[in-house]
Amino acid sequence: MSDKLKIKLSIADRVYPLSVDAEQEESLRQATAQLQKMVKQFEANYAVSDKQDVLAMCALQLANTVNLKNLDQQKYQMAVSQLKALSDAIDNALTGVAE
Repeated sequence: MSDKLKIKLSIADRVYPLSVDAEQEESLRQATAQLQKMVKQFEANYAVSDKQDVLAMCALQLANTVNLKNLDQQKYQMAVSQLKALSDAIDNALTGVAE
């Protein structure tokens, strides 16, 4: 059984105590830093005074980023599949010529 670390993460001027596995700590701290940067950018660029609104916009931006990455992954898989089919067709054509 792994021991949990007790950490505190500060997001949008609120502190969140968490118990996490040791291998999760660095990733969570990096995600928190990224989120804090986004919060500051929204606050600097838009007249938003409510932290909940800022966090909602951050969540929307992050969700959109995830959706775009998933779309890119789907396009990549489709391209790989098409290239494999093309490679197989070329191999079949060359095999037919060699006979």
